[in-house]
Amino acid sequence: MKPVLNGVGLFMIALMLLAVNPATGVFAAAIEKIDVGEWPFFDDDEDLGLLRSAVSASISYYDRIPGKKFSYGEDSYTAGSLASGLRRFNAFLETGPTAAALNQFIKENGLLYGYRENNRPVNVLFTGYFEPRISGSLTRSENFRYPVYGRPNDLAVVNLSSFSVNSDQRSIVGRYDGKEVVPYFDRSDIEAGVLEGRAQVIAWVSDPVALFFLHVQGSGVIDLDDGRQINLHFNSSNGLPYKSIGRYLIDAGKIAASDMSMQAIADYLRANPEETEAVLHYNPRYIFFQTGEHGVRGCLNVPLTRGRSVALDQGAYPPGSLIFIKSSKPVCDQKGNIQKWTDFSRFALNQDTGSAIRGPSRADLFWGSGSYAEIAAGHMQHPGLVYFIVIRPAK
Repeated sequence: MKPVLNGVGLFMIALMLLAVNPATGVFAAAIEKIDVGEWPFFDDDEDLGLLRSAVSASISYYDRIPGKKFSYGEDSYTAGSLASGLRRFNAFLETGPTAAALNQFIKENGLLYGYRENNRPVNVLFTGYFEPRISGSLTRSENFRYPVYGRPNDLAVVNLSSFSVNSDQRSIVGRYDGKEVVPYFDRSDIEAGVLEGRAQVIAWVSDPVALFFLHVQGSGVIDLDDGRQINLHFNSSNGLPYKSIGRYLIDAGKIAASDMSMQAIADYLRANPEETEAVLHYNPRYIFFQTGEHGVRGCLNVPLTRGRSVALDQGAYPPGSLIFIKSSKPVCDQKGNIQKWTDFSRFALNQDTGSAIRGPSRADLFWGSGSYAEIAAGHMQHPGLVYFIVIRPAK
């Protein structure tokens, strides 16, 4: 699951992309069925084998809840119907279709929806995330002295709807201090050692900056010093609001807004280690992990697929849905320097969410793991389009 995003002014960028009143937060556009004459050409730049894997993951999600209904504008479909359509789509993908054949199949067997205003598509802001890998050990030492924590035993989640149906929030996170539920410890408290005896240490790592970005991404891999690896998944957070250290560094005049990226933040902190603690503590939010046998899993409890899984607001977009996206991706040289950004389009699946992914104005693409994934995820802040596709079950 993707819990947070290290964006800089992303909310205001989204407002500029969309017809949203910043005072009221009202989104003027709505999801609508799109006439065939206005459909884009479905051109896919990725491996169709990866698409089949991602589609299969959404099928497994729908199979668990066959009777649940999902809304696409004024239309609704059961999970069972959506699963049947996706099975039909996957069977067609196995034939290795040409782009022309793929477009013809969707026109004959599918329906297309999108967020539109005044009969025109509405842009969303695309960012990216990835699966980081960091070095660690099961034993604390001078080299490995920063803990990766599991969920604390005194962390409590209060479901507010159980107390009041009028609550604006669904839940809060805190701890019981013997008299009342109070906010949980913040990042500075936790890094000062307050969790000793309260939470299991899953592993120890060597780099506090890499650990911070592991929190930002919400999942990752620890490469242990004995040759093994641990797959980490998001379990919970301390419930405190996320505050962007990128914004903090811009406001402090440390990094220019035009140069801001995850890589720029990491480079600055490693060049100025005496500032690291103060900068990281600006963000009070803290993430707790759990281990798993497999790699990254999204909020639907299905494995995420590189380049094919997207994190969206599951309240604004139909969960698990087949989507078609258009945005920009970086072109890098052999040293990993971005040379330019180029347009791309591909099929994807709505399989994750995040605390920074709120409303229909935001989309977060999972880039996978590796150096290119880290570069793309760290720099992607580009407008794009999201379409929703429903494949009709075979008669």
